Amino acid sequence: MPDSTLFAYQPESLEGKVSDAEWQTRVDMAACYRVAYHFGWNDTIHNHLSARVPDEPEKFLMNPQGLGWHEMTASSLIKSDFNGKDYTKSDFRLAPAGRNFHGAILRMRPDLNCVFHIHPMAATVVSATRDGLLPLDQSSAMMYGRVSYHDYEGLADEADEGPRIVEHLGKNYLMVLWNHGLLTVGRTIAEAMAGMAGLAKACENQMHVLAMNRPFELVPEEICKKAQEKIYERHQGTPGGALEFKMYRRLAEKLDPSYRT
Repeated sequence: MPDSTLFAYQPESLEGKVSDAEWQTRVDMAACYRVAYHFGWNDTIHNHLSARVPDEPEKFLMNPQGLGWHEMTASSLIKSDFNGKDYTKSDFRLAPAGRNFHGAILRMRPDLNCVFHIHPMAATVVSATRDGLLPLDQSSAMMYGRVSYHDYEGLADEADEGPRIVEHLGKNYLMVLWNHGLLTVGRTIAEAMAGMAGLAKACENQMHVLAMNRPFELVPEEICKKAQEKIYERHQGTPGGALEFKMYRRLAEKLDPSYRT
C-alpha cells in the first residue's frame, strides 16, 4: 500500500466539527501560510505559525512538521495544549522546537494570541550582522525601539528556551533571533502577520543597501521617534494589521481557495 503522505495531503475536513471560533482561526491561519509561501518566507517543512484557540485559551493551533506551507489547509492544523497533548487526528506531529517555544510564549503571555517564526534569506543575513536591524528606510524607522533580540542557542528543542525568549521579547512584538531569523507576536493573527511583513521587508531592504557597498544614511533618532508617535496616534493601542489582513485573505483566495478546506 503506498504511503499516503507522498501524495496531495487531504485530511478529513473539520468544518462543522469544531467551534465556529476555532474554524475561523484555522481558516485565517491557513491563509497566512499560503501567502507567506507566496512571499518566499517558507523554509520547506520548517518554520511555524501558531495561534490560540479563541474559546479554548489553554490550547493552540500550529502547523505539523512534514507539510509545506503551500499545502496547509484549515483542517491540517493540529490543536494542542500547553502540556503537550494533541487533540487533532493527523498523519503528522508537531515539531518539538515549534511546540516548545510557541507554546511557552502563548502560555506565559495570555495577552498574545499569535506567534509567527520564519527565517528567509534576508532575515537570516540581517540576524548574522553585528548591528541587527538598522533604521535605513521608512519601514525600519517605524520599528525603531520596537525590535527585541535573542541569542542563538542551537536547535530550539529545549523546553526552557521559551521563557528566555519571552523575557527578551519584553513589551515588543518584533524580534530578531540572532544567527537564526525572525519572530513576531500579536494580539491577533492579523497583527502578527502585518508585523512580520514589515520586519521581513525591512530586512530585505537592508540586505540590498549593504550589498551596494556604498556609504549609507541612517534615519535620525528623532525622526524615528516621530514616526512612532504617528503610528501610536493611528492605532490608539488597538491591534494593527486588520485592513492589510483582508487583502491577504483576498490574495490567498486568488492563489488557491483550497486553503479553506
